[in-house]
Amino acid sequence: MKNSCHWLYAAVPLTAALFSVLLMVKALWIPLKAELAQSLIERSWSATVNGDAASHPWPWADTRPAAVLSVPAHGIRQFVLEGNSSRNLAFGPTFSDGTSNGRDMVISGHRDTHFRFLASLRVGDLIGIQTRQSKQWFEVSDMEVVDSRRRDLLIEPGLQRVSLVTCYPFDSPTAGGPLRYVVTAWPLKRRSPSSG
Repeated sequence: MKNSCHWLYAAVPLTAALFSVLLMVKALWIPLKAELAQSLIERSWSATVNGDAASHPWPWADTRPAAVLSVPAHGIRQFVLEGNSSRNLAFGPTFSDGTSNGRDMVISGHRDTHFRFLASLRVGDLIGIQTRQSKQWFEVSDMEVVDSRRRDLLIEPGLQRVSLVTCYPFDSPTAGGPLRYVVTAWPLKRRSPSSG
């Protein structure tokens, strides 16, 4: 009887420790996967810029890098993928379908990984979008919370702007929901930050 009690006393803490480790691995898996993917996407982007238009980040990928998003004031440099799907969003921000043409661009990202920095953006911050063809600078003009049940994010092909979109609130314990945090930025009228 005493041996079975000793075994039980040892099994409970070991089981709790095992579950703790499993929960920690699960919690770290998404951010680690997102960071690793950005490294692989960066290699693919370099190959694309050097003329290999068919370069994919990994052999089974059904997406390619379409742009580099940079926000110098916050130390952000991320690769934006083609194809707005939940699978692609796990690896990086994505262009909403049909918006990677350099005009009215809409880029989506997860609030708990790549687009966590949106919570600290301020009016006047600069956003750079580098495609294969050019680099454009935008200035943040507005941040708003939009209820996706009541209003779609309107895309107006005649406008030249960039909208960064993520789920809201940032600290929600559950994913999804109807609220979206939308950052709108318009083309910078003055010279780029890299030119002095």
